[in-house]
Amino acid sequence: MKFPPPLSPLTHLTRLPSLPRLPRPPGPRLSSALLGATALELFVLAGRLAVYPFGLAPERGGTAPAEATDSPAPATTVPPVVPSAAPPVVLLHGFIDNRSAFVVLRRTLTRHGRRPESLNYSPLTRDVRTAAGLLGRHVEEICARTGHSRVDIVGHSLGGLIARYYVQRLGGDRRVRTLVTLGTPHGGTAVAPGAGVHPIVRQMRGGSSVIEELRGPAPGCRTRFVSFWSELDQVMVPVGTACVDHPDLDAVNVRVTGIGHLALPVHPTVAAAVREALEAPEAGEDDATATGTTSAA
Repeated sequence: MKFPPPLSPLTHLTRLPSLPRLPRPPGPRLSSALLGATALELFVLAGRLAVYPFGLAPERGGTAPAEATDSPAPATTVPPVVPSAAPPVVLLHGFIDNRSAFVVLRRTLTRHGRRPESLNYSPLTRDVRTAAGLLGRHVEEICARTGHSRVDIVGHSLGGLIARYYVQRLGGDRRVRTLVTLGTPHGGTAVAPGAGVHPIVRQMRGGSSVIEELRGPAPGCRTRFVSFWSELDQVMVPVGTACVDHPDLDAVNVRVTGIGHLALPVHPTVAAAVREALEAPEAGEDDATATGTTSAA
């Protein structure tokens, strides 16, 4: 099966034609492309292991509320929040990962005037619902601190599933303008390492109670979804499970070519496409808000 040539990242994201259904997962993969993607995955994994320790501590400047103290902090320690028309961006990592996964995306967003903040959730977290509640409290803290009523969220893998649960099941759609997911098992994946050991990983499998909850009705959901999925993602089985397929959700599924699961949050082209997705007009400011597809990378 021939793959379509890559397109420039999300140049016309909000002008995509409405499609009646998601594209069918591609057929047999080109061995050379798979080998290249696997080599890149190993390279990314080595880099992630090297920077992982630097992402263990909570982010300074707002990821978690500062501890109470009797002495006021020096005026130069905490810079004042600079008003911005664009909402804050919350970055939510995947399973057994931390905020260091977003070093490339953070740099891209910051260069274009956005203020990304990361939330580390514990690898010992046993339930998507609990993690979604934590995300909700974090979002409320950001809104109170920045004066914005809404935020954007970018979630990789499990992080995207946690964010979707918050939006769709905990009323987070009133706070989240756009949710971008990268290689997230929206439909549940048949490949889940340690699925028989860790409860939160079992929840990522098809047919789990969490996945079934997300299949339920979501009338009036105000959040816009942009889901990036890769044909060479070996963690999403089948690959189409990383697409948002729900009649009540305003969703665009972006096909990524030539890279695997770990590379999604660090690939420069994907980072540029994510930035453009976040900069797209809100629903109601453009004619096209129905589910569609496009390509990147």
